[in-house]
Amino acid sequence: MDNKILPKTGLAGLKENWKTDSVTGFLVFLLALPLSLGIAKASGFEPAMGVLTAMVGGLFVSFFKVSPLTIKGPAAGLITVCAAAVADMNTLGFAGHNPVHMACGIIVVMALIQIVFGFLKLGSLSDFFPHSAVHGMLAAIGIIIIAKQIPVLMGDDPMVYKGQKPLELLANIPKFISESHAHLAAVGLISLLLMFALPKVKLNFLKKIPAPMIVLLLAVPMGLYWHFKHDYSLVKIGDFWGNISLNADFSAIGTFPFWKYVFMFLFVNSLESLLTVKAVDGLDPYKRESSYNGDLIGLGAGNAVSGLLGGLPMISEVVRSGSNVGFGAKTKWSNFFHGVFLLMAMLLMIPVIELIPNAALAAMLIFAGFRLAAPKEFIHTYHIGKEQLAIFLVTIIVTLMEDLLLGIAAGIIVKFLFHLYNGASFKSLFKSNYELIKSDGSTNIKIAGAAVFSNLLGYKKVLTNLAPKENVKVDLSATNLVDHSFMAFIHHFEHEYNANGGNFQIIGLENHKALSNHPLASRKIKN
Repeated sequence: MDNKILPKTGLAGLKENWKTDSVTGFLVFLLALPLSLGIAKASGFEPAMGVLTAMVGGLFVSFFKVSPLTIKGPAAGLITVCAAAVADMNTLGFAGHNPVHMACGIIVVMALIQIVFGFLKLGSLSDFFPHSAVHGMLAAIGIIIIAKQIPVLMGDDPMVYKGQKPLELLANIPKFISESHAHLAAVGLISLLLMFALPKVKLNFLKKIPAPMIVLLLAVPMGLYWHFKHDYSLVKIGDFWGNISLNADFSAIGTFPFWKYVFMFLFVNSLESLLTVKAVDGLDPYKRESSYNGDLIGLGAGNAVSGLLGGLPMISEVVRSGSNVGFGAKTKWSNFFHGVFLLMAMLLMIPVIELIPNAALAAMLIFAGFRLAAPKEFIHTYHIGKEQLAIFLVTIIVTLMEDLLLGIAAGIIVKFLFHLYNGASFKSLFKSNYELIKSDGSTNIKIAGAAVFSNLLGYKKVLTNLAPKENVKVDLSATNLVDHSFMAFIHHFEHEYNANGGNFQIIGLENHKALSNHPLASRKIKN
């Protein structure tokens, strides 16, 4: 697309696009408010701290060199890490120390490392992790969210099941149903039905209102009619402004659990955010290319401020970001305006917010979890290849039984084993082996050995340094193994390079056998 018609940036962009971006920011606010409350509560934080996190993501992070159309805020994908961090900080035995504030200390240290990673230009490290393992991790997070929110949906006191593992919670679903509180469960189940049904309704006026807001418009009157008043039945905000202070507690910094969660936050937070930036760039009608490193720096700065003030970690959140694009956002001022409206809500609407039933928030989170672990994710992975499904399932199972780091590590190990079985040498898994030949405006890149996720960064560096609008051929005829991650990257690069006037071709794949019928399936050389 012609750069002359790109939306302006900075204050000129605000002047040019404030009408569009303010309306979009308001619509995203309607989506972000209930989700932020629910995510914070499920994470072991005060619900209002989720709103604080989203406010920082909008009002502060928007002034960094971040992706133009992503919305920064708390994410369902980090619920499991947050809740586990709070629980483990509580078991360390630091008398008089609030475990939530200790978790905030972890978030601040993670944020500082995130900023350093951005300045070291390590944003592209997200390409190292195989797609199937990453999607398996996200699916496992979705299952954990569902497992933890079903009791809340049914109106049970969350303190009763606190500390239970995901598999235990899933096994106890019949018990949660049999012991449910009828009125609370009715609100939860009706809210859940609406969350699934509303996206399928074809009425234009409903499409313009985020489903969570429609759910609240029904759930709040139901709560008032049935006089919900239990401590665990309604959202509790309390003294929001009085509770904001420098809350981060670093007293556990010398312990193993502290650093374990620093790296768990760093891994999940950075990876999920960078994947969202990549996905939203693909949705951007102006086809702008975000700076991964700039986004990582802005994200780290936002996480540091949020953690210091007692908030949650934030990411570029996929549901809100996708909705932001769908609502017609043009610049990152839409993210800023969504923060403005959240600020106004905390100034003017706290009494109304405290009428929201927790069962309704649980329904929203279950829907978010389902999106991460939907059956179509399993089917799609299977179509890419049986070996991809195996990696996906191993990652899910180990994550559910242990934790996220062990789950993703198990998925990577299984991926390596499949590569070795399919003919790649151990050395070739980590070394980019290519010959680059230039002549008369043409470039030929002949790749040997393996072209897989673990050596993708080397190949990516070569390709991203190509001059624009050249004739480029990537010859894979001598490559023993080409995996799904490499296939996805090289075809995306081909599309982008040719869209900008180049002539990029991939040759030599006729010498390979695809491991499934999917166009991006792994391929090994024919014997």
